[in-house]
Amino acid sequence: MKVIFMGTPDFSVGTLKALVEAGHEVVLAVTQPDKPKGRGGKMQYPPVKETALELGIPVFQPKKVRDPECIEELRKYHADIMVVIAFGQILPKEILEMTPYGCVNVHASLLPAYRGAAPIQWAVINGEKVSGVTTMQMDEGLDTGDMIMKTEIVLDEKETGGSLHDKLAESGAKLCVQTLKALEDKTATWEKQGESPTAYARMLDKKLGDIDWSQEAVSIERLIRGLNPWPSAYTGWNGKVMKIWEAEVIEEDTKEEYGMIVRVEKDGFCVQTGSGLLKVLALQIPGKKRMEADAFLRGYQIEKGTRFSSEIIKNC
Repeated sequence: MKVIFMGTPDFSVGTLKALVEAGHEVVLAVTQPDKPKGRGGKMQYPPVKETALELGIPVFQPKKVRDPECIEELRKYHADIMVVIAFGQILPKEILEMTPYGCVNVHASLLPAYRGAAPIQWAVINGEKVSGVTTMQMDEGLDTGDMIMKTEIVLDEKETGGSLHDKLAESGAKLCVQTLKALEDKTATWEKQGESPTAYARMLDKKLGDIDWSQEAVSIERLIRGLNPWPSAYTGWNGKVMKIWEAEVIEEDTKEEYGMIVRVEKDGFCVQTGSGLLKVLALQIPGKKRMEADAFLRGYQIEKGTRFSSEIIKNC
């Protein structure tokens, strides 16, 4: 097939490569504009642009894909289908209906669950046992189109947002190739979505990582895993921001207030939560790299009775 590919972040890259390897002719890669990064403000290519250039695929970076001139630019390529995966802009009806096979989206959840911008991380935060990828025929709604194919992934007990991202990206690439083959062979079937059983998977921001120690330990531990590697979970400690990268739940309670360190051990320290203890196993403080808790305890003094604070801090 002649494919216009629309995507932006790392999650999209594997699918772009898989389409090329499967013999499809990707005639254009559409991605978000370059953005400045770091203190120097140097312009950085989106991952899809980097990959497309490596593969010799033309790149188009419209600020607003719904602008008439952008729509007309896409028409010039006479594609058979558009494949959309984490593109980052809402597509108008003119684009959705432009090609014979329409627009097929690769979405990182088992639709209709977790419609929205951050389905991967919310699946971990909410304690789902199974996640997956769905290919869908896009319509004008937000992740509401008819489903074509699905594949499931069982979450590991220590699954993080990052590890699940990588698993779903790989599964999504394979599923997309299978979906296009089914469309070409005319063996594809479509299933309408029902109502979503989960809340909209809203976009992540740094404030979400501010740990509320009044919550139960199980919920906090899932938050830590879900926000790893970005935007990360954190707490206030001695006027600093401490990022917490790994922890485990201990089914034990004390009479201490939530947020209080109740025990310091060789390999970590235990914090009272609203229900249960949370043992911190890996962390990071400003100016330092991530470290195991035992290494931290050899270099820094942290005592029983210290209380962590819930502290919203910008640019943490």
